[in-house]
Amino acid sequence: MAIVKPFKGVRPPKSLVEEVESRPYDVLDSEEARAEAAGNEKSLYHIIKPEINFPEGTSEYDPRVYDSAAEQFKKFQSEGWLVQDEKEQYYIYAQTSCLPANGNKVKTQYGIVVGAYSGDYQNGVIKKHELTRADKEEDRMKHVRVNDANIEPVFFAYPDDDVLLALIDKYSKTEPEYDFVAPIDGFRHQLWVISDDKDIETVTTQFAKMPALYIADGHHRSAAAALVGAEKAKQNPNHKGDEEYNYFMAVCFPASQLTILDYNRVIKDLNGLTSEQFLAKLSVNFVVEGKGSEEYRAKELHEFSLYLDGEWYSLKAKPGTYDDNDPIGVLDVSISSRLILDEILGIKDLRRDKRIDFVGGLRGLGELKRRVDSGEMRTALALYPVTMEQIMSIADSGNIMPPKATWFEPKLRSGLVIHKLS
Repeated sequence: MAIVKPFKGVRPPKSLVEEVESRPYDVLDSEEARAEAAGNEKSLYHIIKPEINFPEGTSEYDPRVYDSAAEQFKKFQSEGWLVQDEKEQYYIYAQTSCLPANGNKVKTQYGIVVGAYSGDYQNGVIKKHELTRADKEEDRMKHVRVNDANIEPVFFAYPDDDVLLALIDKYSKTEPEYDFVAPIDGFRHQLWVISDDKDIETVTTQFAKMPALYIADGHHRSAAAALVGAEKAKQNPNHKGDEEYNYFMAVCFPASQLTILDYNRVIKDLNGLTSEQFLAKLSVNFVVEGKGSEEYRAKELHEFSLYLDGEWYSLKAKPGTYDDNDPIGVLDVSISSRLILDEILGIKDLRRDKRIDFVGGLRGLGELKRRVDSGEMRTALALYPVTMEQIMSIADSGNIMPPKATWFEPKLRSGLVIHKLS
């Protein structure tokens, strides 16, 4: 069963939250972070993208950069830009967005910010669906170690729970601690504090009834946090198991509320084929139908949108090209990788092949068209989004999703709550 605990969050005063909060470290590069933080010494980018504290071109992996993160974290606290709560408590974090996947309707999802038990990551109660890379794990471990804190949260999903939904509903009708619309994405972000002892106990008890929690986004942060917790346990001769370093910060959302967008592909060339030859090869395993010059979005599983030479096409996988009983092979990301990218275009390693790039669905089909029309890319392939049910089923079976399969939106804002490990 899942173990969570309340914690004494470190967070900005209400009047400063919009100066401190930021996008997550891994959704923008150093130049973008430098631009967004320009003129704002309170921006969390000084902690989560600390290379911006050095001249342009400084490596984000330079040891001085990690040290700078720790110096900035201390500075933010000494200046009063971040203040630790006196009581261990939970927090409710709401995101309100308008996304294509929701028919451009306004939708709010409510997460509970908890201290998740590191041991649950090691024993499989916290389930993952992606592989992690050792170099990225090490980077996040260094950041956690040097700050002795989880500066940014991990994004979890949990099976819907009526008791927790009722609790969230009660708080959502009250005045939030934070309430702002973020720049760039234009999404609304709100935070409430769960300080009532009875409500705190309810959260702990309800999570203890759950057989599993699911990492939606933040596999490297989860792995790094769990590994640092295990390190600290080994280094402490008086380790008891209830120390703060045994937990890491996660925002847990009901699975039914989450939105997964399409995660699309743009390809530099047709592997020596003409457009006509490419379409002919596609027709072996797909029903290919021209849709004209207007943007065309796939409407169902096993249908893909292709943009080529100024025209959109529908590609529907023919029966027999996939096995409904294979939880991985039946995924559209697997079908397209095997039958299009590999067999026709010769792209076998999605993580390393320089002929392919990936575009999150928030940017829309127009971004695919732009990159092809500009001549940068030769063709684009848009996928129907993976479902949360598919992700949970794959995680439950112990399998791993193929690379670049999921794109969750909205992204969590960083800096609303921080979790210290000691």
